[in-house]
Amino acid sequence: MDSPIPYLKSEFIETDTGNKVSRRATIAGPQNIILGGKTIISAACIIRGDLRRTGPGHTVVIAMGRYCVVGEGCIIRPPYKTYKGNFNYYPMKIGDHVHIGQNSVVEAATIGNHVTIGKNCVIGKFTIIKDCAQIADGTVVPPNTVIPALALFAGSPGRLVEDLPESTQEMVEQQTKSYYTRFQPIER
Repeated sequence: MDSPIPYLKSEFIETDTGNKVSRRATIAGPQNIILGGKTIISAACIIRGDLRRTGPGHTVVIAMGRYCVVGEGCIIRPPYKTYKGNFNYYPMKIGDHVHIGQNSVVEAATIGNHVTIGKNCVIGKFTIIKDCAQIADGTVVPPNTVIPALALFAGSPGRLVEDLPESTQEMVEQQTKSYYTRFQPIER
């Protein structure tokens, strides 16, 4: 059995669907953010649901799936384009079983299922990360990059370094579920 990852119960808000959100995270525009359930948002994260297109249309800015883990100090904000001096924000979709390492900045358009993003990464605007891809620690992914399924990207700028095994999906799913199970409250 893996060792527990303790956290102070008073430091986190737990939702009906099992999401655990740090009270020290900044969730801007929470009405525009959907968390799929059993997702952990760590301290010092900034999630920008307030950056959305003005006017009518959909209001979901960031949609996260189930069993996502967002490490401490991450910044997640929707990608944008400037047009005639106006910022146009586009929605971001993050799949199930996605682990984003500490201090990473993510402005992707789409992140698939079973994706691991390392620590201190920069994921450029409108990047599309397919299912079961992995981004190594410290990788800088240029804007508009498409990262194929079962690919390991590393470096600055990020590039394909190897193909991942077919078992990646099961391994990542097991890791995110295990992390969530071990993430246990302690009283103080």
